[in-house]
Amino acid sequence: MYVRPAAAAAAAFLGFTLTLLGGTASYAATATATGPGSATGPGAGRAALGGPVVYAHRGASAYAPENTLDAIDLAMQMGFDWVENDVQRTKDGVLVVIHDDTLARTTDVEQRFPGRSPWKVKDFTAAEIAGLDAGSWFGEEYAGASVPTLREYLDRVQRNRQRLLLEIKKPELYPGIEEQTLQVLDEAGWLDARHVAQRLVVQSFSADCVRIVHGLRPDLVTAFLGTPAVADLPRYAEFTDRINPWHTTISADWVSAVHGLRGAHGRAMEVDTWIVDDAATARKVQAMGVDGIITNAPDVVREAVGGF
Repeated sequence: MYVRPAAAAAAAFLGFTLTLLGGTASYAATATATGPGSATGPGAGRAALGGPVVYAHRGASAYAPENTLDAIDLAMQMGFDWVENDVQRTKDGVLVVIHDDTLARTTDVEQRFPGRSPWKVKDFTAAEIAGLDAGSWFGEEYAGASVPTLREYLDRVQRNRQRLLLEIKKPELYPGIEEQTLQVLDEAGWLDARHVAQRLVVQSFSADCVRIVHGLRPDLVTAFLGTPAVADLPRYAEFTDRINPWHTTISADWVSAVHGLRGAHGRAMEVDTWIVDDAATARKVQAMGVDGIITNAPDVVREAVGGF
């Protein structure tokens, strides 16, 4: 389990009321977006609103079990609009929100189903997964938390008035998951003009996956997870709006090279880096010019860089 630094814990506790107000203010300030990737579109308007956007990675996952409804509720309570998640598919075709392609690390599946190693998500039905405990591994206070379906997750993010950075995880394991993800998003009301313009980004480590999503819904803002060579960036700009790299793999020159290209929607490409959980690294990537920071400890990063 991630252990919160004492100073950060105190700051988070004392700052809840202020950050809630701050989160509401930032939501209102970006509610006039004019289109995907615009200066006030999803996650944009950094210069105008002060600091990079802070994305709560798998929810506020330093302080609550990752990818659970508890984690996104906590991010909301801390004043963060943007949450990130991971989508995979069950044996019977239901999309669920979980990072690993195995259930072992974040649930009690080994105790519940000891004879079904290696406990792959794709080998279990949605009902079986729904009955697992996805919280006790993190802390006793979260005992009984469940692995949410994507639909359940979307409904909660909607209720919380949050925004979503959705990652399609390991699409090579789940043929057709791009179309299915878009179908669930549509059924949940997440593909209307307002959500597409202001509240949703779809990303993947698979360039083919991002290309498929862009082809199916060219209005959506998309992101590729990785650090392509500068010479290769123009190819990515044909089908995506953002390049989202691991923070140890980038430099100010690389970020500038991304910003120098126009993405799939004809606007300057953006960079949201991950996973940054400490103040020094947050300030370092801010100085490189990144547009967003994806973090398990969003309060620590916000305090360091003044993001929103």
